[in-house]
Amino acid sequence: MLGLAGLAGLVALVEAVPRAGLVKERFLPPFSDMVSALADEAGTGAFWRALLETLRGWAIGLAVATAAGVVLGVVIGGLPPVRAATASTIEFLRPIPSVALIPLAVLLYGTTMRATLLLVVYASFWQVLVQVLYGVRDVDPVARETARSYRFRTLTQVRTVLWPTALPYVMTGFRLAAAVALILEITGELVIGSPGLGKQIAVAQSSGAVASMYALVIVVGLIGVVVNVIVRAVERRVLRWHPSVRREVFS
Repeated sequence: MLGLAGLAGLVALVEAVPRAGLVKERFLPPFSDMVSALADEAGTGAFWRALLETLRGWAIGLAVATAAGVVLGVVIGGLPPVRAATASTIEFLRPIPSVALIPLAVLLYGTTMRATLLLVVYASFWQVLVQVLYGVRDVDPVARETARSYRFRTLTQVRTVLWPTALPYVMTGFRLAAAVALILEITGELVIGSPGLGKQIAVAQSSGAVASMYALVIVVGLIGVVVNVIVRAVERRVLRWHPSVRREVFS
């Protein structure tokens, strides 16, 4: 209820501020105008095509980044020589902002979805990889040595010893990557001009359709909320056996 009250207060503030003349309506229209513009946008095929393009780019980029991050994280984290050899490379590449790759992405793929996909995968990959490395490092050494002493095969060790410990870290990385992927998807569409809601926002801004621009921004915010809710639900489902999730459920 408090969350809904806070949201209602924000809506009322956005409605009242421009009507009171504190901000010019051409910069910040009333919330009711945004809702009206959103209804108009929802009645067009271009809006739904842009929404599907955004969701498709986000989903593909997140899936590729998650798969690559988990596989490489297990391999690098599970082999100390490989981990030592790649540590400096990871620390060098990870802080590079994804937006710095925009010129390279445009040079390689132009303004197509693949250009934005490159940014999404690059940014999301590090979120997953780093968390998986932490998870592999957190494996109990006694359990690891016990598995080796019983001569478990490599895949058996991964399945029975490494994976249960690393899975909470994997889900944390997935949750972070889901948010980062959406941010970079919209950013790429805005800057590069690849198809999606970000491009629609840029077009609305350049054409002076301020209410439509804010309406599309609201849609992006709602997508972020839905993504967070879904990822949280998946995390609770996958980690229902984990003590932290069980405490959350029973509390």
